[in-house]
Amino acid sequence: MTRSRILTACLAVFAILSPCQAQEEAPAPRPLTPGAADVPAPSPVTSFPTAGGKPYPINLPTAMKLGNARGLDIELASNRLQLAAAQLQGAKVLWLPNLILGTDYYRHDGQIQDIAGPVFGTSKSGFQIGGAPFLVFNSADAIFQPLAIRQTVRARQAQVQAAANDTLLALTHAYFNLQQARGELAGYRDALQYADDLLRRLDKLAPGLAPTLEVNRARSLTARLRQTSLQSENNWRAASAELLRVLYLDPTLVVEPIEPPHLRIPLLPLDKPVDDLVTVGLTNRPELAAQQALVQASLRLLKLEKMRPLMPSVLLRGFSTPVVGTLGVSFFGGGQNSNLSNFGIRQDWDMQVIWTLQNLGFGNRALIRQRDADRRAALTELFRVQDRVAAEVVQAYSLAQTAEGRIRETETELREAQTLVRENLAALGQTQRLGEGGPIQLVTRPLEVVTAVQMLQQAYADFYLSINDYNRAQFQLYRALGNPAQSLASLPEPRPSGSGTVPVP
Repeated sequence: MTRSRILTACLAVFAILSPCQAQEEAPAPRPLTPGAADVPAPSPVTSFPTAGGKPYPINLPTAMKLGNARGLDIELASNRLQLAAAQLQGAKVLWLPNLILGTDYYRHDGQIQDIAGPVFGTSKSGFQIGGAPFLVFNSADAIFQPLAIRQTVRARQAQVQAAANDTLLALTHAYFNLQQARGELAGYRDALQYADDLLRRLDKLAPGLAPTLEVNRARSLTARLRQTSLQSENNWRAASAELLRVLYLDPTLVVEPIEPPHLRIPLLPLDKPVDDLVTVGLTNRPELAAQQALVQASLRLLKLEKMRPLMPSVLLRGFSTPVVGTLGVSFFGGGQNSNLSNFGIRQDWDMQVIWTLQNLGFGNRALIRQRDADRRAALTELFRVQDRVAAEVVQAYSLAQTAEGRIRETETELREAQTLVRENLAALGQTQRLGEGGPIQLVTRPLEVVTAVQMLQQAYADFYLSINDYNRAQFQLYRALGNPAQSLASLPEPRPSGSGTVPVP
């Protein structure tokens, strides 16, 4: 890819992502329009051997959209956010009283004591209907609980984004594992075709030209490549099942990506110092934002327990019935025995302002120590997450850089291996005489062709491994920097370019 094309692609992605990205310093991802290896191949890949089962064609952008829409981890995180939002809604109305409505019938027969002290016998009854507010208002809870739960909501919001980013990473890893298995199968089958061609050529040689031992070695190579191809089909099916699990789709399908398996996605530039990228990750990762919010929530709860003994509670209740805390305003009537008369409006209220020292203050002290331990644990977890984020950025950056260098080497390896196999096969039937009157021998021995086919099979494996290691590392770095998964899901769908310097099977 020329320098001008790279510049144009990068400018296009900056234009696409600028409304979506909140991070100004994060490296902008390049367009999700992948190319193959750097120089064009003689012919693009048009088809690949199937692994059996009902095919399910898909491309990478569609898979990412499905993962973002159907991810169970995202749904679970969203449910936890809804729970926290409901808890916050309840905490905001702690200062409002409960409203009690109902009726009460009261009957007494036998001895009773009047307010002055004498005891006497009587029978009486009473009935009332009404209601009253009932309030136990703890001022410390009403003030600090909403503050703490609001931080919990912030944490849950960040965890939803973290779940989306983790789902993107798991999905792309599964996708490129599938592409690697698919490419390895194509490489094994291409090497198998050369091995079969070798056996056909050996059958046409004059008797005695090829040693029996080398012919047997060629047959052994062919058998090994056949069973390895079968194992590669199984690897394809296993990788397909894992991708379908992430997408929550029918596991009996067999995913057949539309893109070729030598798809290469230069998502992020690798020319920035890793120290700058670590700073970006520590600024943008939603896991850190979530843990910072949990630290703030623990501070609010610690403040709550410290202020609880100093802030009063208010108790407001009706006091018009023998059962304390029921009706405050009622329509009441009664009389001796079963006579219910003399109805009228009645009001009875009880209001208290109280301060509480739990267990003579020792209980409050224990609660303060408990909340302080929670705060220190949340702060320690924050430091642990910071260390993990920094390590993930460095690891992903190193993997991407290493894989980028490996791609160049494996391209050369594969190109040379393909040339070696073709030239050895072409020269297999050529003979030469050793000296005057000497025996006729093959210019190229079958052993050399066998070795060349083995080198080709290994070159294919190395090539597809390096390509998909690079892609996995790119998405791993994208997630490590805290870039939102939704930004990638909104990009245009990729189209296989069919270009590359290496002829692929």
